[in-house]
Amino acid sequence: MESLPLVSATGRRKRAVAQVLLIPKTGGNEEKPIVNGRDINKYMQLNVTTVSNIESPLSVLKLENRYNAFVKVTGGGIIGQAQAIRLGIARALSKIKTDPNYSINIDSSVNEEGPINDPNYIKLLKNEGFLTQDSRCKERKKYSLKKARRAPQFSKR
Repeated sequence: MESLPLVSATGRRKRAVAQVLLIPKTGGNEEKPIVNGRDINKYMQLNVTTVSNIESPLSVLKLENRYNAFVKVTGGGIIGQAQAIRLGIARALSKIKTDPNYSINIDSSVNEEGPINDPNYIKLLKNEGFLTQDSRCKERKKYSLKKARRAPQFSKR
């Protein structure tokens, strides 16, 4: 059995940039993703929905017991950072199959729980919307306006 590859990718959302490194798990299930040197639950302020949203690409492919994520994230708020991390994890997972340096030949007995050898698993990630970058960001402020579109109140006299 070959060892699982070490994979890295970058995810972005608004002002948040996340550098994700997927490392094969060595121990039991007690390992959790690490964000900026802290446990993901503490970093995301114990927000269960945000944490499950981040781990959703791994859970869709049933690889949460196989890979652990180490993330360095900067900029933005908690939600923007969470969406950047999710995009980075999905991109790293898609890199595994598309890059010839990351070709995996795993025993079928080890891989029964995960569809990583299925050629359509990148389509699965795309259909779930994990590989689509949300490009919306804050609009810049224009001169003579109070905000991006808010004009001063009009006074006739």
